[in-house]
Amino acid sequence: MSVIQRYLTREILKQIGFVLVAVVFLYVLVDFFEKADNFAKSGLPLERTLIYFFLNAPFIIAQISPVSILLAVIIIFNLMNRNNETLALRASGVSFISLLRPVLIIGFAASFILYIFSDIIVPITTASANRIWLTEVKGKSLAKSKERNIWIKGQRKITHITYYNAAKQTAHDVAVSFFDEEFRLIRKIDSPRGVFDGDRWQFYNSVEQIYNSSTGSYDSGFRPELTAQLDFEPDDLKKIAKSPSEMGFNDLLNYIRKVEREGYDATSHWVDLHAKPAYALTCLVMSIIGAGIALRQNRRQGIFFHIAAGITVAFLYWIFYSFSLSLGYGEMLPPVIAAWTANILFGCLGIFMIMNIEV
Repeated sequence: MSVIQRYLTREILKQIGFVLVAVVFLYVLVDFFEKADNFAKSGLPLERTLIYFFLNAPFIIAQISPVSILLAVIIIFNLMNRNNETLALRASGVSFISLLRPVLIIGFAASFILYIFSDIIVPITTASANRIWLTEVKGKSLAKSKERNIWIKGQRKITHITYYNAAKQTAHDVAVSFFDEEFRLIRKIDSPRGVFDGDRWQFYNSVEQIYNSSTGSYDSGFRPELTAQLDFEPDDLKKIAKSPSEMGFNDLLNYIRKVEREGYDATSHWVDLHAKPAYALTCLVMSIIGAGIALRQNRRQGIFFHIAAGITVAFLYWIFYSFSLSLGYGEMLPPVIAAWTANILFGCLGIFMIMNIEV
């Protein structure tokens, strides 16, 4: 690697670090003020609050790393353009490819590091942060197995959910037990499927048992449709159930195979599985787009214009990426297509921008 390439690599890495620290700080600050009332009401000690945000930081870093690389590349090349350094290098015989090589190397390396980071560190810290939020802040009594089985203790209710599909907000093989003040079982619902309708849980093809005090036995009946007011909503289950962000690639793959062996639909999990490497490669895509935006020799467009353009492209990418995943969750696109479409389209956009730069 030449002196110029080492210089570019060092400066881009410095900007990536600066942007990461700044964005993580702002994100944590906003998140703290949004949740300050919850922490105050729960009486959570300050050290536990700090631990929660510390554990949540790796997930935030993983989410904003591609944008940080995009902004770092834009900032460095814009500063070089403003100081005529790019023009001087080109006049000295430094090729356009030489300027791009550090960007591509950083993009590839960052994609690999992000994949390893998201596969090993993020699942552990996210699970711990969710546990603090639900049990110590929200005060929910819960237990879950390593795989799927979820137990939730509410106000004189105990709910067991064998499998929860977060994408479709559907609970499968649900058993809800209701107790009186002396903790005697007075009612039980067993249902193969439950869906949240915005206010209550709607259960289908359920068997309901109600305690009859006069006979001392339980009266059973089949209910095609049955509503129940429970102590949790889909957002709670999303954190209670082991989410894809709490599992590495191999763990998620094994989880999918087990879910399918037991007869449940795992389409949404296949989408999440393909999304893991696809999202990691976003670092390379964003580095290419950043170079395509910043290396244009239009001096009327300053650094703030290019930063705004980069943020706009990143925002559009995120919208398209989320939309594609939604189509995958809804089984309108195959999982692999849903996960990789955004990278393919925006990667082509970045290459097109670079190829049309005046050299």
